[in-house]
Amino acid sequence: MTDPILTIEERSSINSGRWFSSLSPSLRHDILRCAYVKRYKDGDLITARGEQPQEWIACAKGAVRVSSTSISGKQITLTYVEPGIWFGDVAIFDGDRRTHDAYAHGDTTILCVARADFKKILALHVELYEALLRLHARRIRQLYGLVEDLNTLPLRARLAKQLLHLVRSYGVPSLSDGAEVRIGLQLAQEELAQLLGASRQRVNQELKAMERDEIIRIEPGGLVVRSRDGLMRLAEADA
Repeated sequence: MTDPILTIEERSSINSGRWFSSLSPSLRHDILRCAYVKRYKDGDLITARGEQPQEWIACAKGAVRVSSTSISGKQITLTYVEPGIWFGDVAIFDGDRRTHDAYAHGDTTILCVARADFKKILALHVELYEALLRLHARRIRQLYGLVEDLNTLPLRARLAKQLLHLVRSYGVPSLSDGAEVRIGLQLAQEELAQLLGASRQRVNQELKAMERDEIIRIEPGGLVVRSRDGLMRLAEADA
C-alpha cells in the first residue's frame, strides 16, 4: 500500500534518527526528495529472502520484524527495526540477494529509496560512503555486543537489557502513573524469547520474578516498566 505523504510524527521519526540527523542538510534533502512511502498492516511481507534488492529502506512508524526460517520450517525472529533506522543497503552494495524476510509488526510505515536513486545519491555525495561505513561499524559493534552478552551474561541480565532497549525505543509514559512506562511494541513472550536465544518458559519465569520484585507489570496488552532503575541494576549486576 503506497501513500505519498509522511505524517508529521513519521517525518519526525526519520529526521530525528541518530544516523540520519548526522548527515548534511543537502544530503538529507536529496535522500528525502527521491524517497517514497509504503504502508503495511501487521504481518504483511515487506521483503523476502532470496529477492534481488530494489530499495533502501527506513522504518518511519511501527516496526519491521526481521526473521529467518529454520530447517524445520519454524520462523525465528532475529531483530526488530525501529522508527528512524535505515536498512537494506548491504544487499544493494554487494549485489547479492536478500538474506532474511522482513514483515510489518503492527501498522508500519516505511520510507523507500529505489536502488537506482540510491546509487545516484552515492555518486553525488561522497559523504554518504563514510556515513554508511559508520552505520555498518555501529551494526558490527552491536552484533559483537549481543554475541558477548549471549556467552557471558545470565538470562535475567540479558532480558533486563532488552527491556531497557525497548523502553528507549517504544516507551510510552503511563497515564495513571508518571513513574511507569509502557512498552508500546507488542511482543509475545515467544518473540521476546527468540530475541534472547532462550525458551519461552525461561523468559516467562524471569518476567514473573521481575514482576514479584515490582520492577515490571505484566498486562494482557504488554509490559509496563515500573522501575527503570531496577532494570538497570539487573542489567549491570553480572556485567
